[in-house]
Amino acid sequence: MRLALLLFILVPIIEMTVLIKVGSHIGALATIGLVLLTAILGVTIIRKQGLETALKAQEKMARGELPASEVAEGIMLIFAGLCLMMPGFITDAIGGLLLIPPLRRLFAAGLVVNFIASMVKKGSRWTSYSRYDYHAQGETIDGEYSKESKNDNDLIDKK
Repeated sequence: MRLALLLFILVPIIEMTVLIKVGSHIGALATIGLVLLTAILGVTIIRKQGLETALKAQEKMARGELPASEVAEGIMLIFAGLCLMMPGFITDAIGGLLLIPPLRRLFAAGLVVNFIASMVKKGSRWTSYSRYDYHAQGETIDGEYSKESKNDNDLIDKK
């Protein structure tokens, strides 16, 4: 939580400093144009790669496999898109690095491994419970069942 707060404060300050320095060298209009160009280019690339990732995930699900790496890559693409939409060169560089498929796969694999490690550390159970698989603890009662005709007058006699 403290790290997120620190990043929330430091990232805009660093971005503004870099934007001012770049703007003083190449001019304000060129800096604004460059920031807009990276945003437009990034969104175009993210749409293409996001569609490819979604198609891979659908193929894996059709084969009955878990698309964990594709989901992690999708999260990385969302983060890359957010970085590219923020004005600034540092976040654009981070977003651009996440658009390189081998680097994104590496980060996604790390994300999946960290997720699994945190689930194991918490001791969560990875079993699926359906109403047929669930074995209740406690006393088991054995009995027989037969369907009888429904006659309201007979209810008093059966008790």
